[in-house]
Amino acid sequence: MSIRTDNLTWKIGAKTILDGVSFEAQPGQMLGLLGPNGSGKTSLLRLLAGLKKPHSGNVTLEGRDIRSIGRRAMAQRVAFVEQHATTNSNLKVIDVVKLGRFPHRSMFSGWSKADDDAVSEALERAGMVEKRNDRWQSLSGGEKQRAHIARALAQSPQELILDEPTNHLDIQHQISLMRLVSNLPVTSIIALHDLNHAAMFCDRLVIMQKGRIVASGAPEEILTQDLLRDVFCVDARVETSPHHARPHIHYLR
Repeated sequence: MSIRTDNLTWKIGAKTILDGVSFEAQPGQMLGLLGPNGSGKTSLLRLLAGLKKPHSGNVTLEGRDIRSIGRRAMAQRVAFVEQHATTNSNLKVIDVVKLGRFPHRSMFSGWSKADDDAVSEALERAGMVEKRNDRWQSLSGGEKQRAHIARALAQSPQELILDEPTNHLDIQHQISLMRLVSNLPVTSIIALHDLNHAAMFCDRLVIMQKGRIVASGAPEEILTQDLLRDVFCVDARVETSPHHARPHIHYLR
């Protein structure tokens, strides 16, 4: 296993946000996290990244409770891109991406060729090479999102956690980003709203509703007309795409 949750519960005051959530993200696979707004996806991702602590249950990384793993060790392994990640500084793009290398450097170590290579590769993969010297405040929302993706890739993570990473991106960069993540040699957990993107690129899906998992499995197993109606409140027809042999959802007017 790579990341696993066991009976995870998290609350805000008396309100239960996550209620007994258990699943595994297999090594090297891309797991899509789906559900309506308010289903608990973002809260779950923050627990997986160690940014919040559960009220009960646990999150394990290779069988080890993440509460026993130091913050630097977690940052060397797990990269998290939040939905509304931002910065108030007007840094250059390359300086933002370089922040991803900090967990791998000691207080007295100098900048290395390995650091340079990781940053250059991250910029290339995120499609931000031409923007590397641009100032942060000059970027569009989509460009800022891609810069944060590059910063996460510069961490050289084994696990990549992404919260709605295609927000603010045009369709070209949405597809490009999904293709990029699906081809990375890492375990990725990605919260999405676009069901067709999830069906096309994810190896497995976890469907959430009101803080609980209501379905999990391969896209072709769980994306059904009944599930779309019951969980997402939409009428749709699910067919196998002739282009990629994955499920494709046709929404009805």
